[in-house]
Amino acid sequence: MTSRRNFLQKSATLAGLFPFTNFWNPLAAAEFEEQVNNISKQSLSESIVNEDFWGWIRESFTVSPSIINLNNGGVSPQPKVVQDAHIRYYQMCNEGPSYYMWRILDQGRESLRQKLATLGGCSTEEIAINRNSTEGLNTIIFGLDLKAGDEVLLSKYDYPNMMNAWKQREKRDGIKLNWITFDLPQESDEYFIEKYKKAITSKTKVVHLTHMINWTGQLLPVQKLADLAHQHGCEVILDSAHTFAHIDFSFPDTHCDYAATSLHKWLSAPFGSGLLYIKKDKIKNVWALLSSVDPSGTDIRKFESLGTRSFASEMAIGQALDFHNVIGTKRKEERLRYLKNYWCEKALSIPGFKLNISLKPKYSCALSNFSIEGVKPEDIEAMLMDKFKIHTVPINWEGTQGVRVTPHVYTNLADLDRLIEGIKYISKNRS
Repeated sequence: MTSRRNFLQKSATLAGLFPFTNFWNPLAAAEFEEQVNNISKQSLSESIVNEDFWGWIRESFTVSPSIINLNNGGVSPQPKVVQDAHIRYYQMCNEGPSYYMWRILDQGRESLRQKLATLGGCSTEEIAINRNSTEGLNTIIFGLDLKAGDEVLLSKYDYPNMMNAWKQREKRDGIKLNWITFDLPQESDEYFIEKYKKAITSKTKVVHLTHMINWTGQLLPVQKLADLAHQHGCEVILDSAHTFAHIDFSFPDTHCDYAATSLHKWLSAPFGSGLLYIKKDKIKNVWALLSSVDPSGTDIRKFESLGTRSFASEMAIGQALDFHNVIGTKRKEERLRYLKNYWCEKALSIPGFKLNISLKPKYSCALSNFSIEGVKPEDIEAMLMDKFKIHTVPINWEGTQGVRVTPHVYTNLADLDRLIEGIKYISKNRS
């Protein structure tokens, strides 16, 4: 599946080269082609440390000279080619809104769906285009037929919007929520399997999983957990907000029935863009969140009845996909992991430093979390910004206290050396 997906991604990249470069000037387009040719000749291990290539990637973004952004896990910036496409599509819409929005741009949704399905390793009939993970997951959470007494299993490390959605169903419909908590970080599949195995009951109908925990970056063995849930007759929902276009996987690989993600995170698509994945044979089980001609039908498009939407934002997803495919999912994953390991390994020897994530590839990638003994997370975050102009985010959630650090493909080693300098300074000046 992965080999086939990589082949299709490469083919899609070459086939889409001309429209992709239309948003660049001829000189930039020529450099783009040269970079693609050069990186394609290198091995994976060579390419992830090719600072010339990654320097070119950095120049493709409009990186602020005033701050070092290490909170890309919240929302990622877009490459300039995506920004330009978004602006051009927006200007086009304003030239004749009803004509260009519905008769021109809206006609591009099916080709966009195909490109998203290729990256997701699934059928086009299993992908709906929406605005973010919250919308996609809420569609599933509120769309499944559950009755009073049915049980849903979820963890206290799931994303708050999803937890609140389930609490609303609990209050409205009388379902029962069963909660799991974790001691993190973990480097054992069995730890998570045992946690879920003990919590599943004969009344459990749905298991809600988070692929990568946003607070710390912990990766869960979702395929094994989905298999466990299915053995007990449960359906499985996956929050893949932090893994799509970050980790090399396909939706079918996870064995989950439903999933959603935000494309404005690791794909670097326009803000407020996302997708919903539902296995073809499960679509009929989910009511459309918004009104649809056939709300109980089997067409994935029933989840796209949003009325007037930002067609410009939606169509610019295509340029984000092209840019992502130039890098390649596996190369991107390994580069992001390399950046995380680069700074984490240097920081381990700093007095008082504690890393709150595993360095094993199976359990983490770009997103990480650290603490410094005797210093509150919010104080670490403030000092990093005030003295070093490094933007991070403090985390205080369910026993995890630390600062989340999330580099992206445009982050360079100098940025991370500056982070190390900041951590050393805070460590040295602890009261």
